Amino acid sequence: MNSAPEDQIVTSVLDAIAEQRLPAGTKLGEQALSDLFGCNRANVRRAFAALAAQAVVELRPNRGAFVATPSPEEARDVFQARRTIEDTVARHASGKATPEDIAFLRRAIREEREAREQHDKPRELRLSRQFHMRLAEIAGNKVLERFLSELTMRSTLILGLYGTKGRVLCGDEEHGEIVDALEAGDTDRLRGLMDRHLRHLEGGLQFDSPPPSHLSLREQLLTGQS
Repeated sequence: MNSAPEDQIVTSVLDAIAEQRLPAGTKLGEQALSDLFGCNRANVRRAFAALAAQAVVELRPNRGAFVATPSPEEARDVFQARRTIEDTVARHASGKATPEDIAFLRRAIREEREAREQHDKPRELRLSRQFHMRLAEIAGNKVLERFLSELTMRSTLILGLYGTKGRVLCGDEEHGEIVDALEAGDTDRLRGLMDRHLRHLEGGLQFDSPPPSHLSLREQLLTGQS
């Protein structure tokens, strides 16, 4: 069964944000999305409401919907929240990883490195987020998993807005050390490595004005899709 138009819009917008194809501040026109997805504007408005509930879209009275533009203070709050959530994830995941989980994570690290070497930024970002979300799955708490899904999406938006150009986001060594500690069941080391990793990400933020996007809304949403 085909998904509802609003679900398709939500998925496309989230994918584009997760891959930094849809930058902060981009206007999401109702008519443009209605035409793009072959639906009516009521579907688009429902999609906007769902995206706003995830804090990745802002609904501005008399102006429309825009991809959220977090302030520096909001960016710091998101990373503080993410450190708290991922610390809890690390505590609960420690000792629970199966050999299949470890193999999945190590494969994700290899593929992320390959994507970086090939300058495939969207794939690199997808794999990095996948790495963190797999840890949440291992922890076995669906509420934490849902919170982390939103926070990783918002932090990707923040990194696209404020991140230092050319900076490696999630290094192989950091992810590799996290997997080593997870496999060993070393909870204290796992928590410390995760905290250091997230502080490294936050430390690369520079709160300057971002460059404007030169892609059309259609290109931003559909690039990389089959």
